[in-house]
Amino acid sequence: MPDNFNYDRIQEYLTGLVPERPAEMQLMERYAQQHDFPIIGPVAGYYCYQVTRMCGALSVFEMGSGYGYSTAWFAKAVKETSAEHPGAAAQVHHVVWDQKLSEMARVHLKNLKFDQIVQYHVAEAVKTLQASDQLFDLIFCDIDKEGYPAALEVINKKTHPGSVLIIDNMLWHARIFDPSDQSASTQGVREFTRLITASPDWIVSLAPL
Repeated sequence: MPDNFNYDRIQEYLTGLVPERPAEMQLMERYAQQHDFPIIGPVAGYYCYQVTRMCGALSVFEMGSGYGYSTAWFAKAVKETSAEHPGAAAQVHHVVWDQKLSEMARVHLKNLKFDQIVQYHVAEAVKTLQASDQLFDLIFCDIDKEGYPAALEVINKKTHPGSVLIIDNMLWHARIFDPSDQSASTQGVREFTRLITASPDWIVSLAPL
């Protein structure tokens, strides 16, 4: 194996395989780079879009949405799926604590013509999901990592057979491999991994993207 065959090289290669994004999404990507804001990025974003299209999801709930970059990928997917099924309503729930991030997301997603699909919540994600009166085709979870284990019980109640759950940061920047790292966030990822892989309700795969 070449000496320069490393994680960064792989990510650079994978990014080059992602189709060109609309100008608005590229603007969002540049903002993340300039302000060191942790968006999921084009590789993981395109993966989320692909999975959403493959499972035919029409309803998506995001637990942690930032300024709407991941929301844009999910909205693109459900909008395309709904267009193939006349009369089917598409929706993506954007949930974030910060009012400024919510306002930024509204501008970006309106410019992308997704504003009719997205419902906005400025609130805590787990409580907002718990208060919902519907089941979702797909849930995306990217909350504080120490909150992952407790969130699974709520997620289980708000999904149906055939629903998809996408969890971000399950390798947690390789921290899970460091036995000296006993922080709440790292332990949260470890415990969530143990719970969901032991659960008979889920079929689990880990994609190192």
